[in-house]
Amino acid sequence: MNYCGIKKTDIANGPGVRVSLFVSGCRNHCRGCFNPETWDFEYGEPFTKKTEKEIIKALRPSWIQGLSILGDPIEPENQKALLPFLKRVHLMCPDKDVWIYTGYRYEQVADAEILKWADVLVDGPFVEAEKDISLAFRGSRNQRIIHLRGGSPWKTE
Repeated sequence: MNYCGIKKTDIANGPGVRVSLFVSGCRNHCRGCFNPETWDFEYGEPFTKKTEKEIIKALRPSWIQGLSILGDPIEPENQKALLPFLKRVHLMCPDKDVWIYTGYRYEQVADAEILKWADVLVDGPFVEAEKDISLAFRGSRNQRIIHLRGGSPWKTE
């Protein structure tokens, strides 16, 4: 898996101050995507053990609320690399929450193993006609924030 960026103090992709990982590879190709170069699975840098250590170190401060993973971590190629990493994050940083962003609808990916390691899923493709800059943590009105912990999934927005 490749990634195209890490933000160590992000306030746009989930509540509080977060570490955000932007993975490469997406098959949704949403019109108006703010990062179309990341559609290519080969774009960016390889995600290595060194990268994992860097992210875990960035998650350690008490003022960091959690980890957000964007691009499309649900893509099978990305899940393969992210599953062991997320297990490690939960082991080493159990007080941090994990948000996953995907262009797929929850109903399409509900059985994805990666969701077992996430607290929140922001789902749905970016739809340019439904773009709304007033929305918290998402770009278009069709996208949902779905809480995955505490029983069955429930939607807040």
